[in-house]
Amino acid sequence: MQLIYAAASPFARKVRVLAAETGLLASIEMIDTTVLPTTLNERVNLANPLGKIPVLLLDDGESLYDSRVICEYLDTLHQGPKLLPGDGERWPLLRLAALADGLMEAALLARYEKAVREPQQQSQAWLEGQLGKVRRALAELERQSAQLHGLLDLAQIGVACALGYLDFRFAEIDWRAAHPALRDFQQTFAQRDSMLATAPS
Repeated sequence: MQLIYAAASPFARKVRVLAAETGLLASIEMIDTTVLPTTLNERVNLANPLGKIPVLLLDDGESLYDSRVICEYLDTLHQGPKLLPGDGERWPLLRLAALADGLMEAALLARYEKAVREPQQQSQAWLEGQLGKVRRALAELERQSAQLHGLLDLAQIGVACALGYLDFRFAEIDWRAAHPALRDFQQTFAQRDSMLATAPS
């Protein structure tokens, strides 16, 4: 298998962390690339018509996207405890994972607005709209933080990667000050070998 990814992408980091935690990392060839909304990446476009990463290229020539689909697929390949349970715990976990994904997406869109668009094209209303989603997601994750404990699961990985992206691209957002439970969670989770190995620089 091959994973097309970008080191700065929180979605790709989520896949890489899960692969490391499940012992699958050695079986995946990593292909680092760059994808921007304003720049075509033909290799990515051929594998994913949406032009987004990460993309998992399978040995039979098929491809899988997006990160949630890739994570669910990888979770079927290892022998250890599943990170996506199949019982009644599945839906609250998936909801929390979706909240983390939404936080990542809003933060990425805010980043693109500031870093990709020319200053005269930037919309402060659009930027504030995305950052508002980030703030609401943080508040809800704080409220549901009790679910971020126990056996490792996809929601924990997603939340940790989302918070890590805020640290990487939005250091001015002091999310720890108002979210002590998330602060404590991240302080511990960020020390896992899988997180240290995938931290963007």
